[in-house]
Amino acid sequence: MTAALLIDFGSTYTKLRAVDIAKRRMLGAGQGPSTVTTDIAIGMRAALADLERRMGGLPRFQYRLASSSAAGGLRMVTVGLVRELTAEAARRAALGAGARLVGTFAYGLTAGDIGEIRACAPDILLLAGGTDGGNSEVVLANARRIGKSGLACPIVYAGNRAAADEACEALAGKTVIVTGNVMPEFNVLAIESARAAIRQVFIDRIVHAKGIDRAAAEFDALLMPTPAAVLEGARLVADGAGGRAGLGTVLVIDPGGATTDVHSVAAGAPAAGVVPQGLPEPRVKRTVEGDLGMRHNAAAIVEAAGIGAIAADARLTGQRVRELLRTIVRDVERLPRADDEFALDAALARAAVRLAVARHCGTIETLHTVTGAVAVQHGKDLSNVDAVIGTGGAIVSSRDPRAVLATALANAAEPLSLKPRRPRLLLDTHYLLYACGLLASVEPEAALELALANLQGLDEEISHECTRCV
Repeated sequence: MTAALLIDFGSTYTKLRAVDIAKRRMLGAGQGPSTVTTDIAIGMRAALADLERRMGGLPRFQYRLASSSAAGGLRMVTVGLVRELTAEAARRAALGAGARLVGTFAYGLTAGDIGEIRACAPDILLLAGGTDGGNSEVVLANARRIGKSGLACPIVYAGNRAAADEACEALAGKTVIVTGNVMPEFNVLAIESARAAIRQVFIDRIVHAKGIDRAAAEFDALLMPTPAAVLEGARLVADGAGGRAGLGTVLVIDPGGATTDVHSVAAGAPAAGVVPQGLPEPRVKRTVEGDLGMRHNAAAIVEAAGIGAIAADARLTGQRVRELLRTIVRDVERLPRADDEFALDAALARAAVRLAVARHCGTIETLHTVTGAVAVQHGKDLSNVDAVIGTGGAIVSSRDPRAVLATALANAAEPLSLKPRRPRLLLDTHYLLYACGLLASVEPEAALELALANLQGLDEEISHECTRCV
């Protein structure tokens, strides 16, 4: 047997998937608590013991590959010149690399801004600003302020190429990685170089900071943050590999305990006659909604959706919703037990998916000008994506995953939204997208076939024999 072990050091659980590469099938799943605050190796050993018990023994693994979102993931601050341009480009680079943005700053940094950045306690800071050969004054002034600050985190410089050397001098004494400019020309995005650098910093530095190297004996390599692994899995099932076609354009939705992540692999270009507004959208895009977490931010979901709407959806009274929310706040690791808890969880999941997808997708509106009406598009047009995929515990373990995913679709209540209209609805039944994203780095064809084999159409009977992962 040619086997691989795919590991996710999560914020709550360390999750394992064992797969048979040759036969393109999953062998087993296991999990243990992510003992981040003590010794992460303890949770890893517990997960291995759980996997061994479920499988009746462990095979010899040819690959043991890991990703991590432990301790809340990669905390990142971005600094750009203009909020709508270089600052936005930096934000997109950070999200695409699997980071969790904790602060975004634009224009010249003030002493107060530096204080706010330090309070954010970032793992990485991304410094951008100016097109190549364009404005250098602001990015250099920001580099000097950061250089004199007490910030100790690595700094990725992704700004005006002509100012890179002087910026590095201003940042002397700090760890600086210079990449290509995230916006080398006006309105032109080039974020892959910065994304790669962020991931490398994660591997080189954050592994130690989060204590993951304590479990190094149990895996061969930590390749990337878990959100980046899911994004790679999405890219794989969309584009295919080794001559085998993928699904086409896809939208992947992952509601988790702290955030709801949405990934899309689609050009999203405007239809004929529609005028785009704002920066061009990346074909492979990730957004993170930090106020839409099923556990850590359950109260924020209720606030965003409205307690009346949540109560009506769950068929509970507003008072009962408040009582159950207090229970979640006291114990964020608590899973539903009674029927009313399952009902509230389902309502929270539907609200989180609806809101997160609305924020990820673009909108279209009609503007009236002196020359007539003009249709204007903001963001990506995802109305014609081929498939919507649900992953993560809130969907996979749902009693009605179709009802959760259906809230991602276009509806009359949101006439301006460019949400999907008639996609296939698919379920990542065994939470394998992250694992296939990891496996694709060494066995792309096997990873693709494994992923496609485990995406279950929601017209089929749903199996609940999967590991619950919140």
